[in-house]
Amino acid sequence: MNRVDVTGPQTLWLQIVLIAVLAVPAVGAVVVALLPPRFDRPAKFAAVGFAAVTFVLTLLLPFGHHDPRGWFSYGPVTLPTLPWVDVDKAWVPALHIDFHLGVDGVSYPLVVLTALLTLLCCAYTAWKGDGRALAALLLVLEVGILGTFLSLDLVLFFLFFEVVLLPMYAVIAGWGGDQRRAAARKFVLYTLFGSVLLLLGVMTVVVAAGTGNMLLLHQAGLSHTTQCVAFALFAVAFAVKAPLWPLHTWLPDAHTQAPTVGSVILAGVLLKMGTYGLIRIGVGVTPEGARWASPVLGILAAVAIIVGSLVCLRQTELKRLIAYSSVGHMGFVLLGIATLTVTGLQAALLGNVAHGLITGLLFFLAGAVKDRAHTGELADLGGLRESAPRLAGLLGFAAIASLGLPGLAGFWGEAFAVVAAVGRGGPLWLTLAAVAALGGALTAAYFLRLLRRLTHGVPSISVRGVPATVAGAEWLAWAPLVLLTLAVGVAPALVLAATSGVLR
Repeated sequence: MNRVDVTGPQTLWLQIVLIAVLAVPAVGAVVVALLPPRFDRPAKFAAVGFAAVTFVLTLLLPFGHHDPRGWFSYGPVTLPTLPWVDVDKAWVPALHIDFHLGVDGVSYPLVVLTALLTLLCCAYTAWKGDGRALAALLLVLEVGILGTFLSLDLVLFFLFFEVVLLPMYAVIAGWGGDQRRAAARKFVLYTLFGSVLLLLGVMTVVVAAGTGNMLLLHQAGLSHTTQCVAFALFAVAFAVKAPLWPLHTWLPDAHTQAPTVGSVILAGVLLKMGTYGLIRIGVGVTPEGARWASPVLGILAAVAIIVGSLVCLRQTELKRLIAYSSVGHMGFVLLGIATLTVTGLQAALLGNVAHGLITGLLFFLAGAVKDRAHTGELADLGGLRESAPRLAGLLGFAAIASLGLPGLAGFWGEAFAVVAAVGRGGPLWLTLAAVAALGGALTAAYFLRLLRRLTHGVPSISVRGVPATVAGAEWLAWAPLVLLTLAVGVAPALVLAATSGVLR
């Protein structure tokens, strides 16, 4: 197979920007970690600076987009990956492994979301006074997550996918709650299980195709059996990371024990590595396997939506409830992917971004509540609107956004996942659409229950001393997520742009 030029005209400076998006946080992590202890405070602000530069660099990447068909030059079945800009250098020629990075409309929204959340978390860490080691680990996590979204070689994708494992373990185990080490070990064990399956899937495809280049794999002529075996391995591996039911049990413990910034990164972008991998590699590289498994994926998605909602109705701890809500939300994303339709894939891509914005905001707010009240038990947090009305108002906004109120970001992905299932037709998909719609109603029920218990009633003892003010640094961390939740809700084209006519 010959290399093909699919990027159109691009300039050297855009390739430099693409490399810098990974190099800047990597250098920043080293600088922050190596500064002498007496420079602890400057080191944390240096981390903010490196994260800010990385975010600005991601905003330059669309200048490499020259495809007149739209931002999304990617189709789930018929089209190859078509990056706006890419860098492709031989890395291990004997094994046909390349250092191949690129960005397109599928990956770009998640790239920007990763850079934004990392910047906000680094700024929050500097304000909170946490150690600079935490800021350095956040930058390492950024490298791994961005590398995963930018990789266009399967082996390189696997390596970046694994980079996040140890830093996230260290964040949970080093700055988490009382049971942080047990939660961190559980996270590592589950993730390692998924990693083994991902490696087997990557090797299956690379050996059969003779290349890991995602721009060429659509030409590889993989057999139906190879695609089905590889997709099964990919699906389970990515289901662990997303996580998708029934491989989700590590998530509530990790979220409950992780520090605030750890939960924000975990929910906001790290989970998206799983659903992104399912779209980019599962559907993009092994489409026949995806068609073969789509009914099973749809059933699992519907079960995840219902189970996640029912479990949330039973939760009594704030962060644990938000963590379980992710199981249901990721179920809607999986349902969209499983339909293998234009509408479904668009719903999944938009659901990924919306969940990152809204759940990132929810975990920021949950951390603020726990810091002030010194508890996350809902029974001890009643009457928050009386003692801290601004905080209660923001929680109300985030909750109604997460339950899918029209006009906010959470609506589009979930609504159109159901529409996509109806569009597939047939008894199975119509049943799955009805189950998912019921799950949407249950989502509203548990979030309204949360607001009733948390914000209404007579202030409990734990919240009576909660200050009514919100610090300026907190507003700076939360305001971008609030504004983007509104913007994506009003104009989902900010994420989807011109996908119609391209995804077919």
